Amino acid sequence: MGIIGTKEAARKWNISQRRVLALCENNRIKNLNRVGHTWLIPCDAPKPMDNRRSRYLDTSDIAKPFLKWAGGKTQLLKEIDKKISAFSKFDKYAEPFVGGGAVLFHVLERYHIKQAYISDINSNLVNSYLIIKKLPKELINLLEAIETAFLSKDTEGRREYYYNKRDLFNEIPLNSTKNKLNKAALFIFLNKTCFNGLYRVNKKGEFNVPIGAYKNPLICDKENIYKVSNLLQNVEIICADYSESIHFIDKKTMVYFDPPYRPLNKTSSFTSYTSEAFDDKAQIKLADYIKKVHKMNAKIILSNSDPSNIDSKDYFFDKLYSPFNIKRVFAARMINCKQKARGKIKELLITNF
Repeated sequence: MGIIGTKEAARKWNISQRRVLALCENNRIKNLNRVGHTWLIPCDAPKPMDNRRSRYLDTSDIAKPFLKWAGGKTQLLKEIDKKISAFSKFDKYAEPFVGGGAVLFHVLERYHIKQAYISDINSNLVNSYLIIKKLPKELINLLEAIETAFLSKDTEGRREYYYNKRDLFNEIPLNSTKNKLNKAALFIFLNKTCFNGLYRVNKKGEFNVPIGAYKNPLICDKENIYKVSNLLQNVEIICADYSESIHFIDKKTMVYFDPPYRPLNKTSSFTSYTSEAFDDKAQIKLADYIKKVHKMNAKIILSNSDPSNIDSKDYFFDKLYSPFNIKRVFAARMINCKQKARGKIKELLITNF
C-alpha cells in the first residue's frame, strides 16, 4: 500500500492542503498514521465526507426565507456560520424558534444534515412551512391569483382588498387541509404587503398590522417556494414550545436558538409576536433549558440583543450565560422610531463551544 503526504492528498481530492491538515488533526482519514510531524496518508484512502457544503454557491440558485421577518438573521449569517463551521462533527440540526428561517436554509444548503427539526409557537407560521413542504403547487396557484388581483387595483382598491383579506385571515380556523392552504396563502400575502413585514397580534390573537406602502410587492416567488419545499422534505416541523425539542436533541445535534429579543427600551419593545409576552422571566426560563441541553453535549448557538447598547451597566445576558462563550457582533437594527437611533448596534452570539 502506497503512502502520500498532505500536499499530494490535497491535489488528489481537489481541496486545500490546509483542509487536509485539518482532516488529519481530526482523525477523519481512514488508516491514517503519523511519524513525527509528518502525516502518512494511504494512497487508496477515500476522501472524507466534508460536513460543509461550498460557501461559494451561486446565491441565485439557493433557497431564501419566503417571509420578511422582524429580527431576521440574514445579515448575521456570516458570523453565525463562523461558529457553525468551527464544529464540523454534527449531523443533526434543531432550531426551536425558526421564525423566517434564514439560518435554517443556510444550514440545509451548505451542510450535510441527516436530520433536522424546527418548531415555533406561532401556529400560522408553522402552518405555512408545512403547506410549502407538502402542497407547494397548490399554494403557488392561490398566491398567483391573489397577486394578480391585488396589483391590478389602485391605491384605495388595494387598501380595501388588504383589510378584507386580513379579516378573512383572522376568521379562518386551521381545522382542514383547505383552510390550512388558504390561511398559508393569506399569511404570506399579508406578510408581503403589511407595514415592514411585521407579525403582530392583539390580546385576542388577531393579526392587526396595517397595510404597508409598496408599489410592486412580490407576493408569489414561485421558484423560491419550490426550492424551500425541496429543502424541507426531510425536516420535522412542529408547532410547539421550544422545550419540546428535547426529544430530538442529542450529542450529535447543533441547536440554534433565536428567541424573541429582550427589548432594549420601551420604544423598541416588540414582544407581541403572540398574545403571550417573552419577558425577563421567560428569558431566564429559556436559559435554564439551554443549560439542560448543554449537559446533553449538544452544540449550542444563541442570539439575542445586547442591553449594553442602551445601558453600559446592563449585563443581563452576560450574567445569565456566564459559563458560555459570549461574542458581540454588529447588526443594522431599528431600535427606536427616531432616525438617529437607528443603525448598527451590538448583538450577542452565545455558544457553548
